[in-house]
Parts: sequence; C-alpha cells; structure tokens
Amino acid sequence: MSLFTTQNLAMSYGPLDVFDGVTCAAAEGDRIGLVGPNGEGKTTLLRIISGDLQATGGAVFKRKGLKIGYLPQDPPPPGEKTLWEDMLEIFDDLRAEEAALQGLELKMSNPSAGKDVLETYARRQHAFEVKGGYDYPLRIRQTLTGLGFRSGQFEMPLVHLSGGQRTRALLARLLLQRPDLLLLDEPTNHLDLRAVEWLESTLLGWQGAMVIVAHDRYFLDRVATKIWEMAWGELTHYRGNYSHYVIQRAGRLERLRKEYEAQQAFISKEQDYISRNIAGQNTRQAQGRRTRLQRMLKQNGISSPRHRQRMQLTMQNRLRSGTLVLASKDLAVGYYAHPVEVAGEERSGGYVYKAKAPVSEQDTMLFRSEDVVLKRGERVGIIGANGSGKTTFVKTLLGSIPPMEGELRLGASLRLGYLAQVQAALDPKATVLDTLLEADPRLSVSEARHILARFLFSGDDVFKTTRTLSGGQRSRLALARLGRENANFLILDEPTNHLDIESQEVLEFMLGEFNGTVLLVSHDRYLIDAIATQVWDIENDHLQDYEGNYSAYLAARREAKGEVVVEQLPRSDAQQHREHSRTKRRDRREVEKRQAEAEAMEMKIHALELELAEIGQALEGASQRQQLAEVQRLGDRYAQVEQDLEALIEHWAAMA
Repeated sequence: MSLFTTQNLAMSYGPLDVFDGVTCAAAEGDRIGLVGPNGEGKTTLLRIISGDLQATGGAVFKRKGLKIGYLPQDPPPPGEKTLWEDMLEIFDDLRAEEAALQGLELKMSNPSAGKDVLETYARRQHAFEVKGGYDYPLRIRQTLTGLGFRSGQFEMPLVHLSGGQRTRALLARLLLQRPDLLLLDEPTNHLDLRAVEWLESTLLGWQGAMVIVAHDRYFLDRVATKIWEMAWGELTHYRGNYSHYVIQRAGRLERLRKEYEAQQAFISKEQDYISRNIAGQNTRQAQGRRTRLQRMLKQNGISSPRHRQRMQLTMQNRLRSGTLVLASKDLAVGYYAHPVEVAGEERSGGYVYKAKAPVSEQDTMLFRSEDVVLKRGERVGIIGANGSGKTTFVKTLLGSIPPMEGELRLGASLRLGYLAQVQAALDPKATVLDTLLEADPRLSVSEARHILARFLFSGDDVFKTTRTLSGGQRSRLALARLGRENANFLILDEPTNHLDIESQEVLEFMLGEFNGTVLLVSHDRYLIDAIATQVWDIENDHLQDYEGNYSAYLAARREAKGEVVVEQLPRSDAQQHREHSRTKRRDRREVEKRQAEAEAMEMKIHALELELAEIGQALEGASQRQQLAEVQRLGDRYAQVEQDLEALIEHWAAMA
C-alpha cells in the first residue's frame, strides 16, 4: 500500500522552472535514494512531500494518519532544553503513564486496595511494557551514542551545540519517534564513519519507508532499494541500489543515443527523398512523406540525449619519487599545549621528522601508530572517528607540528600536493582566476581560463571572489590548483566534501589513474574501496594498517573479532561494479602500455629498414668500385641489421 503518491508535481520560482511533471510513490518498506546534481530540486521535492512547501502545480496524496519525519540540511533554531530533555519530550505520554503506574503502586501498597486496582494495574502495566515504557531511556542513550554524542554531552543545552550537532540531535528525535515515512536530506553530513555505519544498520531494520537525499555512494549502496534521479527537471526511477543505478543509467543513455541516431538517419533519408522528388514526377509521394515526417517529429520526435558538463580532472607527474615514500617508527601523534619547533633532519634517501620536546600533562596525545610503510604507487585510505587524529597526522606529515614520540620519515625526490579539508589556503579576497594564476604564474590568462572551464568555471565565474563560492565550487578550485603542482605524492583531507556524485566519480577515476602515491583521509568508503591498496584505521587511540581496500579491511576486522569469514562469498553488485571499474582501468593501462611499446618497436623497425636501405646503396657502390674490403664490411653489417630487423618484426607481430 502506498504511503504517498504525487501526480504531475511542478515547482517554479517566478520564471525559473525547477521541475515539472514529477510523478512518484512510496510504499511501506521502500528505501529510496534521491540523487542528482546540485540545484535540481531534490530538497524542494522533499519539502513538498513533507508539507513544508506548497507546489506550484500537481498534487500530493498521503495515506490518512501518515506520520512523516523530515530532516532538513539546516536544523531549526534550538529551544531552551538540554539534549536529554529534548529526547525525553518524545516520550511524554509514556512518562505520564509511568507516573500513573507509580500512583497505582502506592494504592496497591494499601491493604484495603480492591481487586479492581490490581486488575487495572496489570492491564496498564502490560500496555506500558508493549509500548516500550521500560526501555525508552536505554533507546535514547543508544541512539545518541550511535550518532556520535558522548555521555558528557547529554546534559548540554541545545543552544550550546554546533549546527552539525543540532542536525544530529534532530535525526535522533526522528529515529526515536519512529514515523511511518522518513524524509532525510543528507543525513550522513556531520557523521563520522562509525556513526554512519550505526545509522546504516538502524535504517536497514526500519519498519517504515524512507526517501533519502545523499551524496554518500557507499551509504546508498547499503541502504537503498530504489533510486530516483532528479535531472533536467524530470524524475527518473531505477531499481536497486546505487551501483544498480549506475549500470542502468549508462544502459538507458546508450539506448536513448541509439534511438536518436536511428531516428536522425531515418529523417535524413526521408528528407533526401523529399528534396529529390518534391518537384518531379513523384511529387505526391514526396508531399505525403513530408506530411508524415512532420507529424512524426511533432508526436514522437526524439531529442538528443542531454549530457551535463562534468569536471575534467587529470593529474600526472613527471618527477619519479624514490621507492620508499613514507615510513614511521614508534610514532605517537598529538598536539602540544604550547608552540613547539618542528625538528627534522636530512638523511640519505629522504627527510625525517623526530620528536624532540618532552610531553607534559597539558599536551594531548591522540594515538600511537603501528610502524607503517607506504611505497611509490600505493594508495592509502585513513579512516577513524572525528577527533581521532587524522588531520593531526596529516599536519605531522607536512611538518606543521612535530611527532610526540618516535619519528616519521619521508622518502627521496618527493613533491607533495596537499588538499586541505576546508581549503584554508584560498584567499577569500582573491578571484577564481587570480587564485589559479597564483598557483602557477607561468600560465597565461587564456590558458588559466581554459583550465578553469574544465573545472566548471565559465564566463564571469572566473572573476568571482573565493568568499562567494559554494563549498563545491571551492573544492573544485582547490583541485584545479592541485593539478598545477606536478606532485608525485598527493595528501588529500576529505576531498569529496561538497562534491556532487558526478564530481566524486571524476575524482575517483583520476586517483585510480594517477601515477604517483596517494594518502587519502576520507569518510567516503566508496572511494576508499575503489582505489585504496591499504587502509589505516585509527581506533581506541591506536593506528593499525590493513592490506587491501575497504572491503578487505572489513573482512579483516570481522576475522579479528572471531566472526566466521566464508571464502568465495557471492560479492554484492556494488563490489562487482567497483571490481569491474578497477579491472577496466587496469586493462586500459595495460593496453596503453602495450600500444606504447608497439609504437616504439615500429619506430625501431622503421629506423632499421632505413639503415638497411642505406647499407644496400653503399654496398652497391662499393661493388662497382671493386672495394673488396668495404664490400665485406658492409655485407657483414647488412646481415646483422637484417637479422635484428627480422627478430624485431617477429616480436612486434607476436605483441600485435
């Protein structure tokens, strides 16, 4: 049974049409992921379904008595309650019943209490238990803890919470209220990895339906059973999770392309016949065909499939680093209460940061590390809870703060490229164009504008100051700067923050193709699963390294906990899709390598053929002049070159 349906919904703001003709429905148990580029109306659709916004056209039909829980991206103003009091408010009816039961208990303690009091108490106690009256404090504690709140924060006034914490508090309220329909707008924002995993498991056991706007592809793979894509003002429906959607979308676009090309070929053929016969003996047939063609184009004309401009990101380096890129020994990471000078020293084959200052009680130790090693070409994903020390580790690696214990060694011939989480390096007063030119002064203005166009900055966008840019625009600009640094060791701190899914896909492809080394701090499990060769997990004040991608890390954790890990389990569609993508990239690199080798061989073959021809001409001349010694020398050389040429051609043919 449908919880809600919409018919031909339309939304416009003055002359701007956001979407039109949107028809959809959600039934009990549906877990729907709503995706699409920023600005296409995903949030607007959620607000209309929730009743928070009135559509300019169409209608929404809801089941009678439907309870909806809506999580906006920006939480409403906080009240005067504490976090715990705000959660308790949800259970006011249960708490009133709890007080009534306590009153009945007092009556029952009186020996003169009648049988009717006992029966009333038994009946109401059973109903109280069924409604969860004895476990609601535990549910509150589990929900708040699962969403990343510490017990010491439970009594904090809501007005003292940050915007992200208030969003998490509102999400906790919705989960505790258990509405029939959840409408969640970017619920994984402000959640660390552990909290996202907890939310996933909670939603997988949810009894009602949900529509979720999210850019977290791994989250959508785990939770969603349907995908709605909002693009070009239209809503398209797909079955399955995010990985299913990617495959189906590609197939749909290919089908539309072929249908359009087939129709264009038919139109061209018809128009050619009409133009050749409109004034000849077959005028009537040509006129009839023209009429039918016009009718077809009006009723069944197929438009060219639209393609949204995507960020174009390439990042290759010409400087080869040493084999060892990074290594630690007895490392402890944290920050000092007072500024401490960073101590480092040159060593053969690299540079070493060492702990020099003694650690005091005022200093904060965040974690100790296994001795880790990162080699050229490897890609490591660093994961851990917020505040565990991931960014502090990056700052230690960059030499901004010293290790608290042990040492951190950087290899030889490294050129670091750093992408900060908040893009703090961007001057808020500088324009987009000046920001890129500052990174690479060798660029001309026209070259810089061409590069910025590849990062979706066109026209007057390049003259905007960075303070006026959205989070996604700032991320794209920071990536454009990074691409001019010719780095062979990329250090990226949450690079997918604020990027839409299409830009995340472009970044994933670039990192997969990058010929240097990557250290990636990220909550984006999809990205880590796609590109990582190692995972470094910071948990319980300890960094431990795992070989392989995110899926391998999860398997290793399950095995370490004593859970049974069955070999050769059928892989999920998401894993198969990611493995297919990795295989395609690996195969493409192998093909490109072979093509380059074949081209080099062809050049050698051509050079030997030229040399053979030159020796033949020289040999002919020496024979005519009867220079016997020269003829012998040239003959030997001719035989050797001919032998080399035959061997090279045989090798080239085998490769081909």
